[in-house]
Amino acid sequence: MFAIIRTGGKQYRVAKDDVITVEKLVGEPGGSVTLDEVLMAGEGGAARTGAPLLAGAAVTATIVEHRLADKVLIFKKRRRHNYRRKRGHRQPQTVLRIVEINAG
Repeated sequence: MFAIIRTGGKQYRVAKDDVITVEKLVGEPGGSVTLDEVLMAGEGGAARTGAPLLAGAAVTATIVEHRLADKVLIFKKRRRHNYRRKRGHRQPQTVLRIVEINAG
């Protein structure tokens, strides 16, 4: 069974025991989180879709860790003006392990 969930403005296709990396969620490592924005759930031809969300469906996951993504460099330059700026950014992320999919 699989589900398509929405969190952090992105959509993810998940199945039981999958490990995914999403935008940072509130919670401690080892804790449980319920993702209730399920767009589609099912198996093969018996998959059900919502409009836009599937009523009563939820995905339960365990928080594995919080971490920072790889650094993204931002470099600005204006030629012949001795203007250079270099900055970096690391987006906070949460690693989740999918425990259960409830199709509702």
